[in-house]
Amino acid sequence: MPDLQFHIFIGHTSLSKISEVSGAKLSDDSSGDFLITGVSALDKAESDELSFLDNVRYKDQFAVTKAGACFVHPDLAQYAPDGVRLLISETPYKAYALAAQYLYPETIPESDVSPKASVSDSASIGDGCVIEAGVVIEDGVKLGDCVWIGANSVIGRNVQIGSNVRIGASATISHCVIGDHSRLYPGVCVGQDGFGFAIDPKGHVKVPQLGRVIIGDHVEIGANTTIDRGAGPDTVIGDGSWIDNLVQIGHNVRIGKGCIIVSQVGISGSTVLDDFVAVGGQAGIAGHLHIGMGARIAAQSGIMRNIPAGEEQMGSPALPIRQHMKQVAFLRRLGKKG
Repeated sequence: MPDLQFHIFIGHTSLSKISEVSGAKLSDDSSGDFLITGVSALDKAESDELSFLDNVRYKDQFAVTKAGACFVHPDLAQYAPDGVRLLISETPYKAYALAAQYLYPETIPESDVSPKASVSDSASIGDGCVIEAGVVIEDGVKLGDCVWIGANSVIGRNVQIGSNVRIGASATISHCVIGDHSRLYPGVCVGQDGFGFAIDPKGHVKVPQLGRVIIGDHVEIGANTTIDRGAGPDTVIGDGSWIDNLVQIGHNVRIGKGCIIVSQVGISGSTVLDDFVAVGGQAGIAGHLHIGMGARIAAQSGIMRNIPAGEEQMGSPALPIRQHMKQVAFLRRLGKKG
């Protein structure tokens, strides 16, 4: 059960309303009048709470859950215990997410510019914006409507931010254009110099980083992630891509639409990720590579070559997953012989 000191609950809600907002279908024997008082995990849920089953590995928990109602895939509904009201969905986790968003809406403060913020007279601030204490907004910045900037963030000169964007506390944004409905979490640094220099025994020579960072619509960028601006061409983050905490994205990187990049990934300069690429945690990708559409990279992989569209790779140096697993099995057998 979420702690209501930190989250807002809209109140007891009928299953029929839950079905409506989630798109899940109530089973024939489930009453739409039943009231939900909260959400919880399968093994923690009480008789008036809502839960979900999305992974067959948890079917044993599902079989004994005390939840009052549960989202479930039609193929797994057979494992439901007596008394649990079922909301049937082909995508139960998504349905649960939509229901939870409805039951626990995110709080948005009233429009306000703190007197403790420093906002340039030449900045353009849209309607309904929230600018918290300690924020610095430099000359020429343009904010769309309903932008929320957390305390102590710095928005550099001429940065453009679209509407309905949220920027967390202590973020630093420069040389950047951000689309609508995107969210940058606390501590994000976007637009700093890329790691570009000419090596010289007498002392390395810095190459001016003259590009920008272009962030699309509906992008999420996790806490303390850093995204370098381009050296000449721009660094680009495509629409709908979600980037976890503590990710480093180098200069000139181009990330397509709908990509997922998990925590502690490092992507070196000038690498291109096509649409819908997924990169597991702590993977490292060398520079000037091309990762094809829909490719999947396992956690802690080291990518040194281009990856074709749709291929799954793992290991360091990374290989197609089946080839990698064969090598692991061979080494295991070889070890036993020794």
